[in-house]
Amino acid sequence: MSEPNSAASSPDERLAALGLTLPQVVAPLAAYVPAVRSGTTIYTAGQLPMADGQLLAAGKVGAEVGAAEAAALARTCALNALAAAASVAGGLSSIRRIVKLTGFVASAPDFTGQPQVVNGASELLLEIFGEAGRHARSAVGTAVLPLNSPVEVELIVEVRD
Repeated sequence: MSEPNSAASSPDERLAALGLTLPQVVAPLAAYVPAVRSGTTIYTAGQLPMADGQLLAAGKVGAEVGAAEAAALARTCALNALAAAASVAGGLSSIRRIVKLTGFVASAPDFTGQPQVVNGASELLLEIFGEAGRHARSAVGTAVLPLNSPVEVELIVEVRD
């Protein structure tokens, strides 16, 4: 994990320095919206590792999907969650801090590395937001996720007034 180069750089600049851009907000799979703002708090729906409308991998972590691959997928989930949050915040730089990340890992019965998988998402948030990206977190193992996704991430973020 690399810390941002300059405390003065914006989250948008840090994202660009990582060679990343915010993707289009992933369309909901059911009866919900990608993100909701209530006052200065935004709650995102769970985000899957989707790119260009396609799930990047399927299966259980510790069986069909390795832990390192799952961590990279969790990073994609976090990027999708940031896109959803930014869409109702008025842009990425309107996000003041990451409050909470919840990561779900579809796990083989004997897989216990959920924290390391969810680190893929946590580390991206630290790279983009620095100290404002340090967050509370849950890393939950589960039997199955939508579309047989290996991982899913949701965020709670605070935005500027």
